[in-house]
Amino acid sequence: MNQSTRTTEITRMSSNGYLMFAIGLALLALGLYLVVVPPVFPSKLLVGMIPLILGVLTFAGLYMLQPNEAALLLLFGAYVGTDRADGLRWANPFLRKKKISLRAHNLISDKLKVNDKRGNPIEIAAAIVWRVRDTAQASFDVEDYEAYVRVQAEAAIRHMASSFAYDEGEDLSHGEPTLRAGQDRVATSLARELTERFDQAGVVVEDAKLTHLAYAPEIAQVMLRRQQAEAIITARQRIVLGAVTMVEMALKGLSEREIVKLDDERKAAMVSNLLVVLCSESEAQPVINAGTLYQ
Repeated sequence: MNQSTRTTEITRMSSNGYLMFAIGLALLALGLYLVVVPPVFPSKLLVGMIPLILGVLTFAGLYMLQPNEAALLLLFGAYVGTDRADGLRWANPFLRKKKISLRAHNLISDKLKVNDKRGNPIEIAAAIVWRVRDTAQASFDVEDYEAYVRVQAEAAIRHMASSFAYDEGEDLSHGEPTLRAGQDRVATSLARELTERFDQAGVVVEDAKLTHLAYAPEIAQVMLRRQQAEAIITARQRIVLGAVTMVEMALKGLSEREIVKLDDERKAAMVSNLLVVLCSESEAQPVINAGTLYQ
């Protein structure tokens, strides 16, 4: 929406309701005195009706606002301002007072089925905390600001999910955030997109976090096996790297201390045996050589 066509909140100060309540009581009391207390004659009745009418109008202008609640003041359909002062207040009795909550609202989205950056179907849901920032925009620039927030929140979650991959992979650049591993970056991105979408309705985002994240059921088992395979490969790489380091240390220690001298063939056999022992998933069974080293 163009900035020039947006409705802007106007702050309007109201009068103290307790003072106006007392004035209304005084006017009603004066009017009743003039109308009821004898002697009663037409001119006195006519004069007594004036404070009675004024007293009724005074009471008609009273309204009450709770903390974090505002009242939009409308004069025959025209917006004249917003009163944010809490307690018993008074304004022109011909003004319509439309109350609107300024409290924080919680929105828990449904589990949405979307495709991530790789095109894999996933399920995602989020919890969003929001509140009304501009009462005029929320009331006049959108039809129903609560329904608007729900629809735009779903659209923002879908768009955000398609901008990130579910988890790491070879096709991603180093350090690129993912939905599973980059929760802080994802939450920041979601809050930024929600803020942009909610701005038209005068709503501000207080917080946004993912509450559910999983692969869609039809590919969950396949992706689980892939994750297990990647975990096994990573573990094997670490085991082999550690085994090579230990073999290197063993050969270096034997050579430096001159405990035993081995030719290249025996070194290769020793390296092979050590790697089998260190990398094997089951416990290695020792074989005792009763002859010489070369037999």
